[in-house]
Amino acid sequence: MNEKVLKTLEYNKILNQLSEYACSPEAKKRCLALRPITDKAQIEQLQLQTKDALSRLFRCGNLSFSGVHSVNDSLKRLEIGASLSAAELLSICSLLEAAKRVKAFSRSEKEEVPDDSLTGFFTEIEPLTPLYDEIKRCILAEDEIADDASSTLRSIRRSMRGMNDRIRAQMNNMINNSTTRSYLQDAVITMRDGRYCLPVKAEAKSQIPGMVHDQSSSGSTLFIEPMAVVNLNNEYKELLLKEKDEIEKILENLSRLTANFSEQIATDYTILAELDFIFAKAAYAQTYNGVAPTFNNEGYLHIKKGRHPLLDKKKVVPIDVMLGRDFKLLIVTGPNTGGKTVSLKTVGLLTLMGQSGLHIPASERSELGIFEEVFADIGDEQSIEQSLSTFSSHMTNIIRILKKVNDHSLVLFDELCAGTDPTEGAALAISILSRLHLYGARTMATTHYSELKVFALSTPDVENACCEFNVETLSPTYRLLIGIPGKSNAFAISEKLGLGKDLIEDAKTRISENDENFEDLLADLEKSRVTIEKEQAEINRYKQEIQSLKERLEQKQEKLDASRDKILRDANEEAFRILKEAKDVADETIRNFNKYGKANAPMSEMEKERTRLRDKMNASQKKLADQKKNAVPNHKVPKKLQIGDTVKVISMNLKGTVHTLPNAKGDLYVQMGILRSLVNINDLILIDEDSPMMTGAKANKTGAGKIRMSKSATISPEINLIGKTTDEAIALLDKYLDDAYLSHLGSVRIVHGKGTGALRNSVHTYLKRQKHVKSYHLGEYGEGDAGVTIAEFK
Repeated sequence: MNEKVLKTLEYNKILNQLSEYACSPEAKKRCLALRPITDKAQIEQLQLQTKDALSRLFRCGNLSFSGVHSVNDSLKRLEIGASLSAAELLSICSLLEAAKRVKAFSRSEKEEVPDDSLTGFFTEIEPLTPLYDEIKRCILAEDEIADDASSTLRSIRRSMRGMNDRIRAQMNNMINNSTTRSYLQDAVITMRDGRYCLPVKAEAKSQIPGMVHDQSSSGSTLFIEPMAVVNLNNEYKELLLKEKDEIEKILENLSRLTANFSEQIATDYTILAELDFIFAKAAYAQTYNGVAPTFNNEGYLHIKKGRHPLLDKKKVVPIDVMLGRDFKLLIVTGPNTGGKTVSLKTVGLLTLMGQSGLHIPASERSELGIFEEVFADIGDEQSIEQSLSTFSSHMTNIIRILKKVNDHSLVLFDELCAGTDPTEGAALAISILSRLHLYGARTMATTHYSELKVFALSTPDVENACCEFNVETLSPTYRLLIGIPGKSNAFAISEKLGLGKDLIEDAKTRISENDENFEDLLADLEKSRVTIEKEQAEINRYKQEIQSLKERLEQKQEKLDASRDKILRDANEEAFRILKEAKDVADETIRNFNKYGKANAPMSEMEKERTRLRDKMNASQKKLADQKKNAVPNHKVPKKLQIGDTVKVISMNLKGTVHTLPNAKGDLYVQMGILRSLVNINDLILIDEDSPMMTGAKANKTGAGKIRMSKSATISPEINLIGKTTDEAIALLDKYLDDAYLSHLGSVRIVHGKGTGALRNSVHTYLKRQKHVKSYHLGEYGEGDAGVTIAEFK
């Protein structure tokens, strides 16, 4: 891909923005060096990697690659047996820490993350935890080695601290001596060349015997090492040398240990840099809601709701562009500042981004062709250095394009052949476009020439397009309309800007009749298009309403069918029960009469049996009458329910308490003793406390109502499950959450302790299944940390 078009279409700005999302220097370098490719399989693999990385970001949150620095130079030094410095070892340690973090990211919510194109990368990462821990244990900072790095170093430093105390004690005695203090410039102990000294006045040099190590810039102060501490300082110096030797041994041992894992460290660095690059592309796509387009080798592109990525996403107007299937040449016309150039750049830039493995800011199922070259002649090409006019410079660029273009090229022209005589420019533009059309190149050109509009209308495989202009407001809408030539609207825009009407009318008389008729035809086409669009929008609205009514009718029919089936099933069951009961009675009656007949039983016994059967039939008849009496076929549906209201569920013949408010479909939860069921509001009767349906008004006034009020007033915002088994804890938690939810608590605090984590995991698993729990998280600092979970209700 030629570098000139990358600059013309501002592809370099995309890369600069992309590099800001990379952490490691290597990944930033790769971002800035990213270029479009032409291999379809490779492009699709890059797009898949970006897509999978974006999915992981949505599922698991952001991933940081901080600490990933190149360690190749250090690894080469290890190959030749050299020892690494503390800074180099810490750099390797930082790399391993990043590997550990990235590995943990891949394991988070593992049961919900399926294998994808990045799984192999994450699998090959090895954090080398033992090496990481050993380096962290021994090296605290670039210039600080831990005392516990070795027993020898710990012993040396213990001796150094003792020697330091002895030297300071000796020198403090000298400072505290009134005679000696009078010879000192300041009563302090200083260090010079690693030896303890006193700041002595120059004139009192002979009064304090010792070795002079330094003097002040003015010469008034000499820094003397008193003879009394020379031997102690010598011993301290020896300890310093021993400490240095021991530190070198420690670094040498750590270097040998690191050399054993040099291949894995190199692999970790390569994979982390690659993942950093891939996740940078994903994070960048996340900012502009990018999607992965589909690709073809036929040079066909269909961008749906495409947006220029460098424009404000809140203000940019999406465009739909098709090119390469029904037509290979698209001529875009319309007024200045109407969005023609932006549309041109959007097509070119999205093509370059897609072939680079970047998601594009467009809608799903957008399609791009794969082009070997993209050519663009956009903007002011005037060259003062080469003494070229704007037209000459553009023409030089067009000639260069014509020499290289083929049927696998995408060519973009902005104001083709402008800047010269309009008649000659239009003729030249038609010739150039015809040649490109002959070559089979996909071409998109913007122009103001009416001749090009006619050329598009009269030439097969060539299509017009325009950037929509609102004549009523005299302002562009920036929508790209394919199939419709646009008007320049020069007269309307000039009038809006304040040009005199007399000048505009005079200008209209100076255009040819054919041109005027053609512009009038375009105006009529535009009016017809607007009318058709309005009618189409109205038709679509009617279709949506019809579809909505159809769905509602189908749902209602399904409910009726289900209700009918239930009624028939219940009726058949009841009929079967009645028939069975009648058969049993008949059998028993026959047996009794046979028994009484054979035994010559008296008539009184037979009369008693008849009376018993008659009483049983009367009881059944009375039960049916009571059921009809208690039925409420046309009950009043409650209008305004509140949580805590007492209702009767007709279908279940049970009383309960409203647990949630009805949703849009009228469904709500009702608590009936230990049963909590989802019912429809049409199946409820609101029971007042004074209603005769309430058995015992006084009992209600002093019973359930008070219980609910008491529970709401006394429920604790915290439950302690420590010491409970998992089953005991979940049973207690289930009842407690129901009570807390009924009491309208916003959130509750569940104390489960840290321990082995089994109780905490059980609580989290239970909370995840509760529909009335909005979210939950472990306690923050001051709330109980990992021993407490905070749950919030919906």
